[in-house]
Amino acid sequence: MALALVHSRARCGLLAPLVTVEVHLSRGLPGFQLVGLPETSVKEAKDRVRSALINSGFEFPDHKITVNLAPADLPKEGGRFDLAIALGILHASGQLQADLSGYEFFGELALSGEIRSIVGEIPLALACKMAGHTAVFPLPNAVQAQQIPDMQLCGAEHLLQLHAFLLHQQALPAIPAIPPTEAELYPDLAEVRGQAQAKRALEIAAAGEHNLLMFGPAGTGKSMLAQRLPGILPTLTDQEALETAAIYSVAAQPRTLQQWHQRPFRQPHHTCSAVALVGGGSVPRPGEISLAHSGILFLDEVPEFPRTVLESLRQPLESGKVFISRAARQAEFPACFQLVVALNPSPSGHHKDGRSSPEQIRRYLSRLSGPFLDRIELQVEVPLLAKGSLSQPKNEESSAQVKQRVHSARAIQWQRQGKANARLNLTELEQHCYLTPSDADYFESCLTQLKLSARSYHKLLKVARTLADLAQRPQIERHDLLEALSYRSFDRLLNYLQS
Repeated sequence: MALALVHSRARCGLLAPLVTVEVHLSRGLPGFQLVGLPETSVKEAKDRVRSALINSGFEFPDHKITVNLAPADLPKEGGRFDLAIALGILHASGQLQADLSGYEFFGELALSGEIRSIVGEIPLALACKMAGHTAVFPLPNAVQAQQIPDMQLCGAEHLLQLHAFLLHQQALPAIPAIPPTEAELYPDLAEVRGQAQAKRALEIAAAGEHNLLMFGPAGTGKSMLAQRLPGILPTLTDQEALETAAIYSVAAQPRTLQQWHQRPFRQPHHTCSAVALVGGGSVPRPGEISLAHSGILFLDEVPEFPRTVLESLRQPLESGKVFISRAARQAEFPACFQLVVALNPSPSGHHKDGRSSPEQIRRYLSRLSGPFLDRIELQVEVPLLAKGSLSQPKNEESSAQVKQRVHSARAIQWQRQGKANARLNLTELEQHCYLTPSDADYFESCLTQLKLSARSYHKLLKVARTLADLAQRPQIERHDLLEALSYRSFDRLLNYLQS
């Protein structure tokens, strides 16, 4: 008898493929059939939609209703299709004489007809923007989606409200601005006394997006240093902010206006599982490494993490993304993060305190595999402070001062290659990290003595490039190579324990 087409979108990872909701009314026994790989939450839409239409004063058609969610091979989950199904039924039954083309509808319906919030509004809104369509969201979701520039967006609170808007009888309510909250103030680097080499390594890591390992006895300031790294990093670009907001939207952790351009800092506990760290689940969700995208993932007491969990980081550290594959569902999430790890060099806290044997220390540190350590460019010891370091006043550099140098070095990198040094591929490495023949021979002989891999060679070369950028030199010099090699103190500790 009648057919109506309404557009919505499914979420598959961060992708949001278009879903056409086809509603067909036909003669026959009254019934309500949903097809197109709906999960349980989608199948239950028929009860929510029926009650929402009746309680909003509409007639529920006394016909056979077939709702097809196309494409049929894409699994559908969640309550986001309720609104599109309800509008399709109204349109097919002649209760809504309006042109629905150019709109995409998202929202879960309460039994009263109220439109409830959904998860993942940012990637859905971005997909609508790319398609040139107007997105209609529940009002709380529209508040978050309005942060996307040049977005055609509407927010509705009730089915009756949206019905009147589509008939040009009344306007939808204005989308309120995101309520202001206090901006997060990062702790200042000046609060950390001493540890000049560790602070220098922190600056290098920030300037080139290099991964960093800090080791030393308990209480020497490793965690304090890591927590001050976001304060010396450049703010997120508009593109990075959108990518980060999309991930947090899918994870149902919307970012505030003040957080929009702040780099994420994630600090999972060592009891977290591989799924919590990498992502997954029956419906794949982003894990900690994706929530740290364009920011920092800090793993404190890293030997306490299960080895299988740490090994799962190896592929994302290289590719900058993670692919979750399940029997019924696959999803790809971005995971371009900066890894910072901290550890005590002994199960008792210090390898020189005499409480642990060399064998116990070796067994403890062997929880970190060679391939995992290979992916960390900077290794720095954070030793016990000398006497008087805490009690005597001393002028320490602030985060603002260090951030200026980091910003200048990043600007050089973006002008030269359009990315941070840590993200250079092999071709770009040969182009931008040229060494003289004598320096190249010297560097390779040092790596041979330290028994470092080819991956370590390339990573140390990137560190040397960052050191030259911090000094605003066009070419890498030998003292840059020597300083880069000096940040392999954990390798020297392992060699010492094995000798």
